[in-house]
Amino acid sequence: MEAWIRYMAGVNPQTASALMRAIDQRMAEGMSHLHLMISSPGGSVFHGLSIHNFLRSVGIQVSTYNFGSVDSIGVVIFCAGSHRVCVPSSRFHIHGVKLNFRGELSFDEKALEEHLKLMATDYDNIAKVIADTTGQSVKKVVADMNKQTSLMPSDAEKYGLVHEVRNQFVPAQAGMTVIYEDATSFSYQPPPRQSDLVSAEAVTGSERGTTEGGISMVTSRPIASS
Repeated sequence: MEAWIRYMAGVNPQTASALMRAIDQRMAEGMSHLHLMISSPGGSVFHGLSIHNFLRSVGIQVSTYNFGSVDSIGVVIFCAGSHRVCVPSSRFHIHGVKLNFRGELSFDEKALEEHLKLMATDYDNIAKVIADTTGQSVKKVVADMNKQTSLMPSDAEKYGLVHEVRNQFVPAQAGMTVIYEDATSFSYQPPPRQSDLVSAEAVTGSERGTTEGGISMVTSRPIASS
C-alpha cells in the first residue's frame, strides 16, 4: 500500500506530532511506501532529527518531494527519502544552528556551556545526515552551513540532494493526508473516475453471473454499498 502525505508547515512540537500521527495511522493500515511532500521553513532541530531517524528506521520505502521551499531542519527530513524529487521552481537552504531564548532567561557559566555543547552536537548531527545522504564530506557540508547556502534544483541535483527534477509526481487518483501550519490535518480520497466505476460494475456483474443452458447470464442491478 502506498500513501501520500503533504507537509506544508514549520517544524515544531505540534506539526511534528501531527505528521507522526498521520504516518502511524497509515502504517497501521499496512503502508509499505510513504510519499512525503514537504515545503517547510524549518524549525525545531530536535523534532526534525527525530522525524528523520524514525523514517529511516521503520523498514518501509520512503520517497520525499520538495514542492516549494525546504529550509534548515526541513532539509534533514527531506534526506530521509531513499528517492528524492523536487519541482523546477523549488529551492533548498542549508544553514547552521541557533539558540532561541524566550522571555527573561538567565544561565550560569556551566549551564551556558552545556547549551553550547548541545548546539555543537546538533550542528554535527545535521552535517552528518546531509553528508551521508549526498556523498559530500562532512567538512564541506559544515562549510556550506556556515555560509548559509541556497541550492536551486540543478545545484541540488549536482550536490546529491535530489535524484530528479520534475513537475508532476502525484498520481491523479492518489489520496492525500495534509498537515497544515496550525498542526491540523485533513485526509481525502478523490472520487473514482467514471471509467473505473464502469469497469468495477462490469467485473462485479460478471462475478454475479449464472450459467443457464450454457449461456452466461449477467445481471446489471446496482450494487448496494454503505
